[in-house]
Amino acid sequence: MESPNRKSAQKIKESTKPMEFRLHTQQRAVHRSIFNSSVAIKLCIMERQKKQVEKLLKKIEEEEVRMMRRNMIPRAQLMPLFDKPFSPQRSTRPLTIPREPSFIKNYSQVLYL
Repeated sequence: MESPNRKSAQKIKESTKPMEFRLHTQQRAVHRSIFNSSVAIKLCIMERQKKQVEKLLKKIEEEEVRMMRRNMIPRAQLMPLFDKPFSPQRSTRPLTIPREPSFIKNYSQVLYL
């Protein structure tokens, strides 16, 4: 004779059927592909903007160089005076007298040594 617990367990096993479950992998794959494409579009737009900025800066710099070249006027250097050559003269100031450096700033530090 079987125990009553086993009979009820067998009835439960027979009556329970596994429920079908749905995986969201297809949905997630679609969302992920949309996200990846949006990220790629953003990167492409950022690269275009960066190239445009670089082109604009390059044009501005070239225009500045052109303006500087137009505004620059070549000026001749003065000719040195060959009839009066430069001869340095000795200084009339007295020579400095070297002295020993003092590393002690006040007398209170001397007492503690």
